[in-house]
Amino acid sequence: MTKIKKIGVMTSGGDAPGMNAAIRAVTRTAIYNNIEVIGIREGYTGMIEKLFTPLWSHDVSDIIQRGGTILKTARCMEFKTNEGREKAYRNLKEVNLDGVVVIGGDGTFTGARIFNEEYDIPFVGIPGTIDNDIYGTDYTIGYDTALNTVVEAVDKIRDTASAHNRMFFVEVMGAEAGFIAIRSGIATGAEAIIIPETRDEVKKLNALMESGRRQRASNIVIVAEGDEEGGAFVLANKFKKLYPSYDIRITVLGHLQRGGSPSAFDRVSASRLGFSAVEALMDDQKSTMVGIQNNEIVLVPFRKAIKLHKDVNRDMLAIAEILSS
Repeated sequence: MTKIKKIGVMTSGGDAPGMNAAIRAVTRTAIYNNIEVIGIREGYTGMIEKLFTPLWSHDVSDIIQRGGTILKTARCMEFKTNEGREKAYRNLKEVNLDGVVVIGGDGTFTGARIFNEEYDIPFVGIPGTIDNDIYGTDYTIGYDTALNTVVEAVDKIRDTASAHNRMFFVEVMGAEAGFIAIRSGIATGAEAIIIPETRDEVKKLNALMESGRRQRASNIVIVAEGDEEGGAFVLANKFKKLYPSYDIRITVLGHLQRGGSPSAFDRVSASRLGFSAVEALMDDQKSTMVGIQNNEIVLVPFRKAIKLHKDVNRDMLAIAEILSS
């Protein structure tokens, strides 16, 4: 029999579609195993300010299809201090929590890892970020939904680009990783994909333009916001000078990518991860993330999930280059 009697669940960092599905899975899996659940609102801030709410099965009804997070999310500078974490620990002990499920990305897991090095309340993480840049899992919660949002938007942009013989630079999220850019670029038939992981895409785009192979009704260039060229605006301005005959437009999709109802894939993934996070706590796991590799649930230490770099699939880069030629 598990020694876990009461757990907390929280979301932290940037929101991602599917977080509510994960909250629902954590809550109902815990209740099924006779474990009480406390919702911690506004991330680590909630631990410090005692923003605790008991969660019952009916509290998580009708949320699996909703974007955002019912527990809210926030970034907390105070938790980065020794005093802040000590206060959070006292508050968690005060309500007798035996473990916490944290849903978020690198920053969330970094805070959880440090806390677990200092205190005895185990934390288990669920990867939730649209960037899909967490090491140790093939997919993060929210990535698939964000990807579909980008594809839908770019398809509509291409319609107007074709009508006016325009070139569109479309900026997608991905401050440090090009996962959204590369996959959405292939899915939308983009003529070029500019991502942080490669350094020759701009040169290739120049060569293609100069060779005259880009005389098409429309041209779509997908740009990850973290690209070293400076994002869509900087890149587009350079091209306006190089190719004044082109009618160049810019679209920044921004936080549009974070919203919306989660896809079926994200709902199922979040449900699997939420279920597995509770099981991990029941198995005395701590300072670890539950992930999905080759469609199987795996446990990855926070240390590895944070430290190791997840690279884009190089085969996908080759596919994108060939299919856009």
